[in-house]
Amino acid sequence: MNNARFLTSVAFVLAAGATSVHAHDDAYLDTQQAPNGGQLRMAGVYHLELVVDKSTPQAADKPVVVYVTDHAGQKVPTQGATGNATILAAKGKASVALVPDGDNRLKGTGNYASTPDMKAIISFTAKGQPPETARFTPLLKSKEAHMDHNKH
Repeated sequence: MNNARFLTSVAFVLAAGATSVHAHDDAYLDTQQAPNGGQLRMAGVYHLELVVDKSTPQAADKPVVVYVTDHAGQKVPTQGATGNATILAAKGKASVALVPDGDNRLKGTGNYASTPDMKAIISFTAKGQPPETARFTPLLKSKEAHMDHNKH
């Protein structure tokens, strides 16, 4: 009987430890190399990678791409999914409809400025699932890395 309790306790501790490994906060995700050069954020059970056009600070029609993976980095198919990106930058706001674009991508085009103050809110709804959201600061990370590089 004591052996069964011990094994149950060990299983519980291992299960609790395994779930905490999957809880990635923004600070942790910012230390990870995003596979497509974007910024990573959690949205429910998904990792979303936002890739925006960084070429010019002027507002122009530019692509927005979101890659969807699970916590292990495995691609999550986006067929049947929907999404939206709300981008705030340079005192402007753009709403971009995101549609499936192969494998694990959603893509759209919107008129936005690529400035360091850019913020984005991505809403993602996988087929048959409730919507999930994530907040991004896609150019802030690049700016901070540049500032750290200049300190050396």
